[in-house]
Amino acid sequence: MAVDSFSAKAQKISANIGAHYVDNARKLPWRSPPGGDLPDPYHVWLSEIMLQQTTVGAVKSYFEKFTRRWPTVQHLADAKEEDVLAAWAGLGYYARARNLHKCAVHVTEKLGGVFPQKESELLKLPGVGAYTAAAIAAIAFGERAVVVDANIERLVARLFAIDTPLPKGKAEIRAAMDAITPDRGAGDFAQACMDMGATICTSKNPKCDICPGRAQCAAYDLGEMESFPVKPPKKAKPVRRARFFWVEEQGRILLATRASKGMLGGMRALPDDGWAAGNDGDARPPIAGEWRVHENVVQHSFTHFSLEVDLAVYRGEKIATDKQSGIWWPLDNIAEAGLPTLYAKAVKWKLKEQK
Repeated sequence: MAVDSFSAKAQKISANIGAHYVDNARKLPWRSPPGGDLPDPYHVWLSEIMLQQTTVGAVKSYFEKFTRRWPTVQHLADAKEEDVLAAWAGLGYYARARNLHKCAVHVTEKLGGVFPQKESELLKLPGVGAYTAAAIAAIAFGERAVVVDANIERLVARLFAIDTPLPKGKAEIRAAMDAITPDRGAGDFAQACMDMGATICTSKNPKCDICPGRAQCAAYDLGEMESFPVKPPKKAKPVRRARFFWVEEQGRILLATRASKGMLGGMRALPDDGWAAGNDGDARPPIAGEWRVHENVVQHSFTHFSLEVDLAVYRGEKIATDKQSGIWWPLDNIAEAGLPTLYAKAVKWKLKEQK
């Protein structure tokens, strides 16, 4: 495509998507309306961290819960990490929650509670990568930044029929997004593209009949919308085995605090057998005694592997444990323990089995 025609196409795409957003923007609790005042940087940062690897539908209630409990970055910095992790339970990818708290402390103690405006400075914050830095700079501060999330990646790959397989194709997609990003209103435009990818230019069955970019869409011209972006073949996930341990006494259940490093680090959980992403657990119980094993009560999928979980229930008459990390938690209040989804599934299974 000639430079002049490419530029004309880019300008048309930008204008059409921007105009569509004015009338069709999703109303989200962390957003300002199109053309309105810039939103609170704390809200933008918090929502963007939550939205990594998660859907808008899942995030709304967590965002509202967090901002009620910790209305400013200073309040979040003053919180205990364990409370932040517990409030995060169910969102997954728990390293995000640890980095969230770490970043809040950094912004409060090192930057006087004020988020930096420039993309380059935002990149220095704990847990803030290239996409998140660009999104905060554009949306919260009105800076011109090139924002590319999964929705935008799909939209732009289709608009320009970029057929270089991912991840190599990411550079071409970013260059194309750069070409259509306006000098003013980059935040609104990024959110417009996010909305397009989420509601119109979807992975399956895109709604091309209502797409404001259809006339300029190269994939639509080819009739191959779902062929873009081009992804490498999926690798089969390995399956790991784990065993969780249920120790109950007088309406209380024994919980443990997971090691601070590694998967689900620092979270409260049922005692387990040391399973990890790279290996099965050893099935050894935390205390000696009689156990009844229920096989494969939970199946859980992580990004790079799947986990099948047995639940071993303690049947001995005496409970002898001097584990300092042990926590006796009232069963009737187990929802407040903030267990990761994986462990919450096992608890749900056991409580249902007891009825």
